Formats: sequence, structure tokens, C-alpha cells
Amino acid sequence: MLQRHTCQNGLRIVQEHIPAVRSVTIGVWVLTGSRNEAAPINGISHFIEHMFFKGTKKRTALDIAEAFDAIGGQVNAFTSKEYTCYYAKVLDTHKEFALEVLADMFFHSTFDSEEMEREKKVVLEEIKMAEDTPDDIVHDLLSQASYGKHPLGYPILGSQETLQSFQADDLRSYIDDRYRPDNVVISVAGNVDASFLEKIESYFGNYEGVDSQKELESPAFLTNQIVRKKETEQAHLCLGYNGLPLAHENMYSLIVMNNVLGGSMSSRLFQEIREKKGLAYSVFSYHSTFVDSGLLTIYAGTGNEQLPLLRETIDETIANFIQNGLTEKELRNSKEQLKGSLMLSLESTNSRMSRNGKNELILGRHRTLDEMIEEIDAVTMESTNQIIQDVFSQPFSSALVSSNA
Repeated sequence: MLQRHTCQNGLRIVQEHIPAVRSVTIGVWVLTGSRNEAAPINGISHFIEHMFFKGTKKRTALDIAEAFDAIGGQVNAFTSKEYTCYYAKVLDTHKEFALEVLADMFFHSTFDSEEMEREKKVVLEEIKMAEDTPDDIVHDLLSQASYGKHPLGYPILGSQETLQSFQADDLRSYIDDRYRPDNVVISVAGNVDASFLEKIESYFGNYEGVDSQKELESPAFLTNQIVRKKETEQAHLCLGYNGLPLAHENMYSLIVMNNVLGGSMSSRLFQEIREKKGLAYSVFSYHSTFVDSGLLTIYAGTGNEQLPLLRETIDETIANFIQNGLTEKELRNSKEQLKGSLMLSLESTNSRMSRNGKNELILGRHRTLDEMIEEIDAVTMESTNQIIQDVFSQPFSSALVSSNA
């Protein structure tokens, strides 16, 4: 059973009771990410996420880590381009304690100067690690090629220059601007009853925020090509196509189509590039969805000398896709696979918390499992083939990391 509640300050709570489990997952979702940053503070959303674990007025960083280890729980966080989430998974007997620690981190983090300097070094190593992982960094380069100087083109981690500039007052100012109650959702899933919703409200339902809502600037899709020369054994290639925004009526048609293109082991790209020609170990496609736009990405890594053949094979696969569309078998199998993955993904409190939190934060509405299955079943050959034409008949962006660039 899903309960929704809006506090007097505008903060929303969504809670799903799952009586068959003994765990509870609590997530604090904030509608802010790298797309909400100005260029000089790129990376601040992610840095704040780190700093929430570095001490409060009554807990040190070690206290926070030990608090969850001592009860056999897990605590973590992540930042995306459009949202940030802090979450904990614990036994149901420890849910109130976990909630109190998360609230302490959310409201009372001190941003101690020494801790900030230490954590800047940690994030700098994270940036270096990404730079040393060409099959990761090529996706950031594709975002830059596709969106240019729009914030959706910014890296979530920021840069060494922006990172070093952050001061405690910058973090507090950004929090005042973006962590307003109307931008926050508390999502809970697991063995909880209605009384826990009241406990959440006692922690989060009374704080106030400054009304400084800014209109998001929708990005233009660009068709740039970015090449990065780097000493690597493989060439790492990404192609980007203009996709669909989150609430688009044809989203499930696109998901079904992408599954056939490169979303599974039986997909066309996997079969053509890996199984038939042995050109790559890793090859796949995926769709990144934003509030007002989307990006369909094709990725493959291959030996530098095989890059021309890889590119030719991708082009041929897409040309065949455009000309002939899906087969009835592909359409049927893709829909069944998606329904299976959807149902299996909802078997943990983590995934339920995450699904509910994102739906409430971004869409403000929730669909039942039956409703989503109906939407998948409603996808037709005509709708998927139309999506193929819409997506792949347009110019695309690309990013390449290679020692031969």
C-alpha cells in the first residue's frame, strides 16, 4: 500500500508498506543535480553529497559510519544530473534510528574546513579515477558533445578548478537555494506503518526555505564530435541521438526499441558486433531521460585498428533498423523481457524506495505495476518503427577516446 503526504512546508513523503520483509529503506531525494549548477560551481551538488557524511554538530564522520555499521545497516548517496539521493537500508527495528541520523546529516552538517579540504582530495581522486577509465569518461564527453555549454553537458563531478574553489558558505548558499522543502521527497519502503510517516514529518515537516525557484532552460541537441587522445589499448566510441523527455507518451515504444537495438544479449548490436564479428567485448545502447529531453547512446570499445570496421558495422545495423524496422519476434520478446525485468526489479525495498522517490520527485504521480505492464503491452510495431525513424533519421553527436586520435 502506497501512502502519500504533503507536509505544511511543502515537503512530500511517500511510504510503501511491504509487510513480507524485515527491512526498511529510507531515501531523502532532492531535486537538484549538475544541471542546476552555474559553470563556476559545477560539481557542488556532488561535493555537498560527500560533505553530508563528514560530520554534524553532534556526530563526527566516524560516528556516522559507525552508526550504521553497528546496526548492520547500509548508508550511501548518489548525485545525478537532475537529483541527489541520500539513503539508508536497515532492519525494521532500527528504522527510527536511521531516520534520525539521516535528518541530522541533512540539517546539521557543519562543513568543517579541515574536513572540506580532506574531502576535496578524495573527490579529486574520484575525478582522476574517471579520467583513467576511458569507458567512463567517453560518456561525459558525449554529454558535452550533445549539450555543449548547457548544464546537461557538465560533468557531475565538476573539475579540479571548480572543486578547489568551494567554501563552506558556497555550500550553505546552494543548499538554501536548492534544498527547499518543495524540492525534497522522503521515500520509504519496507515493514513500516502509518505512525512512521508521522515520525518523518516531525523531523522534516517544519523547516522553511527561500522561494527562489528558477525556470529550467531546455537544452538544444547539438551534433558535435569530440575526440580525446589518450594512451589506451582500446578505442572507446559513443554515438548520441536526440531522445525523448521523461513524460513523453512514446517512452515505452522507445524503451522497447532500444532493448532490441542494444539493451540485451540478443540485441542487434550485441549479435552483430560481438557475436558475429568479435569486434568488442562491451557493446550496448541506453536511453538517458531528463525532464525536458533525452539522449540515446550507443557505446562500444574495440582495438584501435578495428575502429573503422566497428563504425561501419554500427552504421549498417542502424541503416537496416531504419529500412526494415523490428520483426514481430523482436517486438514480442522485448516486451516480455521488459515486463520480467520490471517485476524482478521491484522485489527489494531499495528498488521500491527508489522508484517511488523518483516518481514523486520528478513526475508527481505513481503508476501501479499493472498500469505499467498495460503500457508495455500497448506498444505496437507502428509506434516502435516510428520512433526508429524519428530518432535515427536525424544527425547525431559522437565522442571518441583513442590513442590514435
